[in-house]
Amino acid sequence: MPILSRNKSRGQGQTQEQTQEQAQMQAQEHALTALSRPAQMGQPARRVAESQGAAGLAGRARNALFETCANPGCGSGWLHLWRSRQAPIFEGGWSCSPVCTAAVVSAAVRREMDGRVPAAESHHHRIPLGLMMLEQGWITSSQLRQAMDAQRAAKSGRLGQWLVRQQGVSEQLVTRALGLQWSCPVLPLEFHDADALAVLVPRLFVDAFGALPLRMAAGQILYMGFEDRLDPVLALSVERMSGLRVESGLVQESLFGAAHTRMLSAKYPAVELVEAVSEQVLARVLSKSIEQARPVESRLVRVHDCLWLRMWRRPQSGPMPECDSIQDMICSLGAH
Repeated sequence: MPILSRNKSRGQGQTQEQTQEQAQMQAQEHALTALSRPAQMGQPARRVAESQGAAGLAGRARNALFETCANPGCGSGWLHLWRSRQAPIFEGGWSCSPVCTAAVVSAAVRREMDGRVPAAESHHHRIPLGLMMLEQGWITSSQLRQAMDAQRAAKSGRLGQWLVRQQGVSEQLVTRALGLQWSCPVLPLEFHDADALAVLVPRLFVDAFGALPLRMAAGQILYMGFEDRLDPVLALSVERMSGLRVESGLVQESLFGAAHTRMLSAKYPAVELVEAVSEQVLARVLSKSIEQARPVESRLVRVHDCLWLRMWRRPQSGPMPECDSIQDMICSLGAH
């Protein structure tokens, strides 16, 4: 009986050992299966993940499909699902309908016209040109007196011109003195490419305000030259429109004239001149033009008493815009 008892217990022990070995083998097989196949998740967790993924995709689709209108007062909702979200773009914002385009353009017109100030009188420097040149020892008191007498008798011309023509003063010295008055540099004309720079400023402004785009540096800075006085209003407007930093300076008179003539002969972007009787009419004209052109970008800035709208019909690849992709509008308000 003890033997039988021992055999029985040995059989039970073997059975338990086999059971443990089988369990270990099954566990190893499960581990190998888990390593060889992607992890499986439970049905509830998978449903949650799938629903979250679907919601994420739907959210991204909604962001692409339902671009936010730039008009703060837009109430169109689902009414304009057919309208492309790529255009028209005005000052970085998309408008969902002609009504919203008119609203954002009207706000921009009011913004620019509210910032308008009365035309300033001739700028008066703290130290007149003649006294500055006399103080620097570049002219004598006799030369200054004779040039002033000639200017007074002729009732025309600038003092610097009379000093150069009548008194034989160097033109470079006169330009240096003007630079001291305006606290600006005297700019050279090397590497001036009129045809390449004509896309940055409309021809009307180059002619009317005596501006001379000279060159671009590092794709970020535009040097703009003037003959005898700076125009900070024009410089700021070009800066806002182009996104470039504009550095203004003076150019020697004799060099300026020839370069300015070449600049006026260059090819410029297409331009339309508009005169309106009121801000409301002007805003309607501009918004209609934007709706018709459907630009990928457009901006509005004020230049003295004018409003300048520029529309880009296709995306640009660099800081220098493509001439044939630009449409300019220069607008003014006439008398009622």
